[in-house]
Amino acid sequence: MPRAALFDVDGTLTDTTYLHVHAWWEALRQAGHKVSTADLHRAIGLGGSDLIAQVLGEGRDRDEDESIDAAHKTLFATCHERLSALEGARELLYAVHDRGWTLVLVTSAAGGELAALRRALGADDIVAHIASASDVAAGKPAPDSVEQARQQTGAAHEQTVFIGDSVWDMRAASRAGVTALGVLSGGIPRADLTEAGAQEIYAGPADLLTRLDESAFARMERET
Repeated sequence: MPRAALFDVDGTLTDTTYLHVHAWWEALRQAGHKVSTADLHRAIGLGGSDLIAQVLGEGRDRDEDESIDAAHKTLFATCHERLSALEGARELLYAVHDRGWTLVLVTSAAGGELAALRRALGADDIVAHIASASDVAAGKPAPDSVEQARQQTGAAHEQTVFIGDSVWDMRAASRAGVTALGVLSGGIPRADLTEAGAQEIYAGPADLLTRLDESAFARMERET
């Protein structure tokens, strides 16, 4: 039976959360909106239109959504060449792969942004699939992208782990019926991740790497 390890990227494997916060803050400011960075931080992990709805509300002028989203992408692109993997991220991917798991990146990034993230990770040779939010009807916290990623591997729900850093990641994984592991590297509090469905929580990829033998990964390996 195949086993699937699904990884969110921003804030989970790459140190990009606060870069996104600043890019969204500036994109919204340019459009005449004053949004606190704290509110933006809590919304990171949502797709573009969902994030805008989260911070501006459903009563906003939706005609602005496309231009705000485009501005965010343009602003974030100035960081592409400087993006970096979090400590232990690349090593974690290789360690999980070496244990026989099929790896999938689950991300809303595309084009140049996705290419930059993949360069930062340097693990293309072991990543089996990339599940893009643009390929599903609804982004996180809907389960669609997680379920799509699981189906790409052929793994059963009980043989699938999703690792993420946001409340939206944990909710999506829980709704998809897979094991949700949270990391604190995106800056979201432990209690929030637990409430959203995280079954285990680690400080970051380096922490999970050192504790793989006591994690959900090892438990599932013993059960098969």
